[in-house]
Amino acid sequence: MTKILVVEDETAISNLIAVNLRKAGYQVTCVYDGMAAADALDEALYDLILLDVMLPRVDGYELMSYITPLEIPVIFLTAKASVSDRVKGLRLGADDYLTKPFEIIELLARVETVLRRYHKTESILTVEDLTIDTGSRTVRRGEKAINLTKKEYELLLLFVRNKNIALYRETIYERIWGGEYMGDSRTVDLHVQRMRKKIGWEQKIVTVYKVGYRLEV
Repeated sequence: MTKILVVEDETAISNLIAVNLRKAGYQVTCVYDGMAAADALDEALYDLILLDVMLPRVDGYELMSYITPLEIPVIFLTAKASVSDRVKGLRLGADDYLTKPFEIIELLARVETVLRRYHKTESILTVEDLTIDTGSRTVRRGEKAINLTKKEYELLLLFVRNKNIALYRETIYERIWGGEYMGDSRTVDLHVQRMRKKIGWEQKIVTVYKVGYRLEV
């Protein structure tokens, strides 16, 4: 299982991040200051670090000098939104820089992107009775292959990687079709309905009133 270290001194934010990462299938450890983060890195190996900048004892920028030799990817999470702050973080070796406040689904997408860049994502995903091979882009139930279109497959991955999280139609459209959502939900609804019928998840991918859809597992 992919292991993520969350270094964030605001408990409410740390808890929110941890809950959603665990729902998405990651193993999460939370620490609340820079010195505790250094101790955690001495004790265990991590695949990714989510790092706040303004931390007690040792700040995130200072901690980067300790992290860099370990070759662990880092995403900065911070309220410091100026261009100079972003440039500083990236020059210190961070792989991404996300400013607060942020949407959880955006954080999950960035986590997924960075892990994929470092080939640390799991190529075989098992959810309920389905097995998804992201390398071959195949979906199976037992020995039976399920044929999905490109968009249906991408929709399934989006739900699986954000399981138990309500996804807005706008978010689904922008992530799958790559354009600005213009308020017409028929494209999203039609593809979701066809996809969940093909895989037999009519009761698992539920409609969330006035929002969109959620995969409940």
